[in-house]
Amino acid sequence: MKTYLVGGAVRDTLLGKTVKDRDWVIVGATPDQLLQQGYTAIGKDFPVFLHPHSHEEYALARTERKIGSGYHGFSCETGSHISLEQDLARRDLTINALAQNDDGQIIDPYGGQADLTAKILRHVSPAFAEDPLRVLRVARFAARYADDGFSIAPETLELMQQIVQQGELVHLSAERIWLETHKALGEARPDIYIEVLQQCGALQALFPEIDQLFGVPQRAEYHPEVDTGIHILMCLRVAARDHLSTRARFAVLVHDLGKGITPKEQLPRHINHEHTGVALVTALCERYKVPRDYQQLAEMVCQYHLDCHRVVELQAKTLWGKLQKLDAIRRPERFIEFLQACQADAQGRLGLEHKPYPQFDYFRQAQQVVAQITPKQLANLSQLNGAEIGHALGALRIHALHEFKQQYLQQS
Repeated sequence: MKTYLVGGAVRDTLLGKTVKDRDWVIVGATPDQLLQQGYTAIGKDFPVFLHPHSHEEYALARTERKIGSGYHGFSCETGSHISLEQDLARRDLTINALAQNDDGQIIDPYGGQADLTAKILRHVSPAFAEDPLRVLRVARFAARYADDGFSIAPETLELMQQIVQQGELVHLSAERIWLETHKALGEARPDIYIEVLQQCGALQALFPEIDQLFGVPQRAEYHPEVDTGIHILMCLRVAARDHLSTRARFAVLVHDLGKGITPKEQLPRHINHEHTGVALVTALCERYKVPRDYQQLAEMVCQYHLDCHRVVELQAKTLWGKLQKLDAIRRPERFIEFLQACQADAQGRLGLEHKPYPQFDYFRQAQQVVAQITPKQLANLSQLNGAEIGHALGALRIHALHEFKQQYLQQS
């Protein structure tokens, strides 16, 4: 029985990156032998065990054979006769098909180290095409390592295109698609994830609402980059640059879906797109079972991002109404994420990536002004019922916002 460190831990060590998780493969053993040594079985589809002391995951070496469609359409074979090379052959990319023995020696039967040096994401074997999930995984790895100079091998991108063309993506579950997309949003370059999906056709297959933004023009005086799809990529890049949460990044990704259904005769204008896009955001979220808090923020950013851009122009009464719709007093953390997403939208434009966005501070200060006004400040509170308290409190807050705006304009 031999134990090897495999996959990402070996890859990231060679890249000089911090290792977050360690995966192990055991060759030459049976499940009964591991159970006798105190390992705990946890695998459902194939034998995976928790180490009795470190509690890290150890899997028996295995091979996979395609027997059906989709991510789960595989038959796994394990046994003491399965070699390490056979186990590594089933992995997606050569840089993930690496192992390390107890002596620190690297086992590299498929050229992973050479591809690390060349900064290439390359599939291990033609069996890559048997698993449609790998289209999303490779796009996610491209998003993770883009800033390190990695790119996808042309032959691997071609295989990804073939998987899409053969309709294999329809076999992926909504949960798996969202899980990979959510992970990709948290990578260093989430824009690359979307770009790769678009290049291989997966974006049109999985996220047609986003795909149809590419090639849609915008007014050049507001969007020097013109193309709406390019604008979304630039917004995502700004969101990653500013270390926004994955929730805010998702909102940035879908905030302009309404522009994809603008009537051609209106182009390059997009009248009312902030409202027409909300239904598209909702449908996408429901289709992929996106968490409710992600959906709520995304719908808000879609509907109100233009209000944020022109917030200084809003009259006090209108401003108070927007703060109410955004639930800014009760949900201040989400309100900050809303502002961050709007700033990413404003700066996700060619040549304007670092343009100041004073609307962020103005809107946040307005929220703080009204949050400080409570019912206790009403002179005749004891004489008012619930509805009257709400009306009087609103009037007091509107007055405070009016004074806040006047002071802001004077200082400007």
